[in-house]
Amino acid sequence: MDTDLLRTFLEVNKTRHFGKAATNLYLTQSAVSFRIRQLEIKLGTPVFTRKRGDLRLTSAGERFVPYAESILQTWGRARQDVALTGSYQQQLTVGATSLIWEMDSCSDWLEQVEARQPDWALRTDSLNRQQISTALLEKQVDVVLTTEPPKLADLQQHRITSFELLLVSSEPDQDMDTIGELQVVYLDWGTRFGLEHSRIMTLQRTPILHSHACQPALKFLLNRGGVGYLPSTVAEPWIEAGALHVVKDSPAMANELYLVWLSISDKHEDIELLVASLEKES
Repeated sequence: MDTDLLRTFLEVNKTRHFGKAATNLYLTQSAVSFRIRQLEIKLGTPVFTRKRGDLRLTSAGERFVPYAESILQTWGRARQDVALTGSYQQQLTVGATSLIWEMDSCSDWLEQVEARQPDWALRTDSLNRQQISTALLEKQVDVVLTTEPPKLADLQQHRITSFELLLVSSEPDQDMDTIGELQVVYLDWGTRFGLEHSRIMTLQRTPILHSHACQPALKFLLNRGGVGYLPSTVAEPWIEAGALHVVKDSPAMANELYLVWLSISDKHEDIELLVASLEKES
């Protein structure tokens, strides 16, 4: 499969416009159209419906999107693995959701790995929660940083750190009875958090913002107001500045960040040695 065809397909899907895709890819519009036709010939089915002013994926095109993304990701990783220079012995690919990558503890962990294994090249990939298990099983990533390890056979896990989620409000002097008048900002930490959140009756209304990233939720609370759970490391500077306030008598939610990998991975021995060496230093 020609990876240029896949990149063109994904760019057309993102822009929903052949001309805009051509501009972004530094191609002519006719070249983009030709690539899409070539892809459709290879797949044996149309991937877009072309109506005047309305470009949409076909059902086959919708099904092909995750495969195209996965192939390109795997190809990019393969090129880097094969092209490692003499100063690097191997590459470690680390996957996590965008929400996890925003945490300072992830950056700290990567720095610890680099300090411990300076001859490793590091690669980070952003995944959604549904992709984590597949990414591990299909060797798209070597390890994953997550708060909810998937239920997989041969899964190994190591706790990196713990952190708290605090219920904060843009308004001072709020308690669990008074926050019922404030709009809810919901930062989605996954299934377990959702269950605990659902038990707080004063928060059971449609969120004004449902976010899978911390910064949009934080900025919304600061600029538009409301109430919602944020990681303590993110919230505390704004609490100290008086821009956010912990809701009185609100339950803090404990969370843990794990490193997970498969024991059947090609790099499992190196990963286990890395974990053991980091444990000695902590």
